[in-house]
Amino acid sequence: MKKYDIVFIGHVTIDEIVAFEGSARGVSGGAPLFGARAAAVTGKKIAVITRIAKEDKYLIETLEKAGVDVYLQSAQNTTHMRVVHPSSNVDERLMYQTQDAGFFTIEELPSFEANLVHLGALTDREFTMEFMQELKERGFRLSVDMQGFVRQVDEASRIIRFGDVPVKQAIMGLTDFVKLDVVEAKILTGTDNISEAAAICEGWGSRETLITRSDGILVQSMGKDYFEGFSNRSSAGRTGRGDTTFGAFLARRLDHSIEESIKFAAFLASIKMETSGPFNGTYEDVLQRMRFGSSDSLL
Repeated sequence: MKKYDIVFIGHVTIDEIVAFEGSARGVSGGAPLFGARAAAVTGKKIAVITRIAKEDKYLIETLEKAGVDVYLQSAQNTTHMRVVHPSSNVDERLMYQTQDAGFFTIEELPSFEANLVHLGALTDREFTMEFMQELKERGFRLSVDMQGFVRQVDEASRIIRFGDVPVKQAIMGLTDFVKLDVVEAKILTGTDNISEAAAICEGWGSRETLITRSDGILVQSMGKDYFEGFSNRSSAGRTGRGDTTFGAFLARRLDHSIEESIKFAAFLASIKMETSGPFNGTYEDVLQRMRFGSSDSLL
């Protein structure tokens, strides 16, 4: 049985990104793609479990080249996403899921051991509460991206609508790490003050809560806030920002402090945002940006 530092579970996708000025491009995406690529930079042993159609196996080549073990579950369709930016605000997006690869089930999972299992879904069409509970019963430490529950796909139109999650407290009670962005945080907690939102999540059981917004990252643990700003020079690669940030943070956090981990994640994500696609730099690139970048680490 193989042992990993982090196993990422979620759909690898085909994304159509439509920019505000009208240009469109097709790229590979998905939380495991962005998150695992960022985590692998740290030298940790990383695996991805995903669902795609057989003809789209090329989507995982970038992961394999980065040394990530990939376990494929065959699906009739690969998940297709359409992301439209209606304004110059990179945090404003309209999203559609035109196809999906289906739900993960505990019976289809390969045998593995892991220090942490990260559930990185794009929408509510990937994980059930029962699936999470079964993973926890097997003894896995869990982290979760709440976008996989807040983003709810309309069956008829395939429009992704953002909504509250009735079982949000139960979900956070199962996890060690929770990731949200500022929009998801407001939907779930009722406040757009990210420190207050993180405190609410902590009250629901989250041990470490990470919230991203356009200017940087907040992490709250045991009532203490840590903040690190982004230093990107452009936002050409905005898509995947949160997944990249969290993947880098989780991997670094396995053997570093919160302060060191949030700094590493912010600078890695900043480099990623300057070009489209997953992070394609090196560990040394991140350390160099950390040495010469500037932002405050502690609120």
